[in-house]
Amino acid sequence: MQPAHELRPRRRSPFVAAFLSLLFPGLGHAYLGAHRRALGFAAPPILVGALVAGIGVRLDIFELAGLAIQTWFITAVFVVNLIALAYRATAIVDAWRIARWIESGGAPAGRPRGHVAATAPLAIAGLVAVLGVMSLVHVAVARYDLLLSSTTRCIFDLGATDCAATPTPTPDGSGEPTDQATATVEPSAVGSALPASTIPPWNGRDRLNILLIGADEQGGGHNTDTLIVLSIDPATNQVAMFQLPRDTVDVPIPDGPARKLFGAQYGGKINSWFVAVRNRPDLFPGTDQTRGYNGLKAILGELYQVEIKYFVEVNFDGFRQIVDALGGVTINVQVPVVDDRYPADGGALQRVYIPSGMQHMTGAEALVYARSRHGSTDFDRGARQQRVLTSLRQQTDIASILPRIDALAAALGTSVRTDIPRELLPQLLGLAAQVNTPDIRSFIFTPPFYQVETLNDPQRGYIIQPKLARIRTAVGGAFNTDPAIAARREQLAAEGASVYVLNGSGAAGQASRIADYLEYLGIAASAPGQKPDVTGLATTTIRVYNGAETTMPLTVTTLEGLFGVTAELVDNASATANVVVITGTGTPSLTPPPIP
Repeated sequence: MQPAHELRPRRRSPFVAAFLSLLFPGLGHAYLGAHRRALGFAAPPILVGALVAGIGVRLDIFELAGLAIQTWFITAVFVVNLIALAYRATAIVDAWRIARWIESGGAPAGRPRGHVAATAPLAIAGLVAVLGVMSLVHVAVARYDLLLSSTTRCIFDLGATDCAATPTPTPDGSGEPTDQATATVEPSAVGSALPASTIPPWNGRDRLNILLIGADEQGGGHNTDTLIVLSIDPATNQVAMFQLPRDTVDVPIPDGPARKLFGAQYGGKINSWFVAVRNRPDLFPGTDQTRGYNGLKAILGELYQVEIKYFVEVNFDGFRQIVDALGGVTINVQVPVVDDRYPADGGALQRVYIPSGMQHMTGAEALVYARSRHGSTDFDRGARQQRVLTSLRQQTDIASILPRIDALAAALGTSVRTDIPRELLPQLLGLAAQVNTPDIRSFIFTPPFYQVETLNDPQRGYIIQPKLARIRTAVGGAFNTDPAIAARREQLAAEGASVYVLNGSGAAGQASRIADYLEYLGIAASAPGQKPDVTGLATTTIRVYNGAETTMPLTVTTLEGLFGVTAELVDNASATANVVVITGTGTPSLTPPPIP
């Protein structure tokens, strides 16, 4: 017969049992030999984890992001986190208790009976430490859950009054940068308020139009300087962006009270329309927080002859913070940006120079790149703004967001507003995931094709007036593209070639126009502005560096076909581009295809 001490289980450390249960419920019980208890504690989290993993595999990152901002989801996470906290604490305490029982000479593990021996202070301290570490994780989850709740409330609840950041005043207190267009004075409210009305929600099948607004709110103002209508065809996943310069005047006003007050056209600059109507309940329906946006959607919808369902607005200061929170943005600068009169934060004018090529920018640098207007045209400015948006869309991923979640949440909560319903976000973000960025068609309605430019109107200064027929034709036919061209663009973009276009003929703007055309084809091209080592050429020269002809054959073949020459193969370890195109007097005139 065995001695009594051999019938007892081996003594185990209560601290180790508690710590193992901290790592995963039931692991401490398995360490103690209480396998049935171990299975009982481990089974629920394993089953729940498998269920969550199965759902996660079926959703992409955009759909998951859309799910995460739903009110019910945020509440569910908070409740589940509390339940998990209690469950894990129970598993830890139970494993620790059984280990103490065994240590005090109690019954076999898994079947405790009788009185537990007095607990040593050191053992209790170990248990408290494990519970404290476990609680920290759940406190962190609760904190971020509440942060997400607060941030999404500020974005989606337009009536929230405790979210907006304090506007940055200008040195003269006017609230306008030195290059800012003068806003039309708001007429006083007259007449009866219009009855509340809303645009029917998107049905998921028709073409969806969303207004993207970049607002300057310095000094308490609200100039909508960037107005881009994002148009999405869900049947083909095609996307087009329609941008109207802020100096556009004489935009047609839809039928209704606003037309009776202002006339058939709005004589002020379009960036002042929001201010002109936001405090007039007799002009557009909505609250004080939504009326201005409803007015913008109405007037741009009339111009483009489309129904604009929703808007998303970000102010410029918030844009800078968002880009910084994302770790900056890398942009392919096609043409150098030179501005000798860019208004600095202190009010003084400063010189800005941004070289061509791939540039990683901070939020402040990206804002300067997007807003600089002296030394370039509105078309260039609009193209730069759209390039920033598409670059951010391409480069934003969950790995870059998580380490900066606090800063990003603060920036989003104080600077972004939208009337997109939360429940629609998963579907919209899922649609966004299917969009191929190089296939996005860009429309910037600038002179001379789309507008008439007046440099110094006696009453309104610099203005541009829209050619309605051309603008409406472009919007209506935006998605009539050749699928073969789109497929080839995808293939060229996939090769990822870097192409420089240098002007060897001396013809002004030749290199930048060709770079624009190559970019339209799907080739990442830029015009650095530097002089080639040879000039006065009669034909085009193509130089392919360091074996790029083997890794990027479609790009090389396309360039040879465009210019009718055979590429020169060059080995040069210091080359910063895969291909260099040097233009000549006989280089064909290539520009992006005219928009209908």
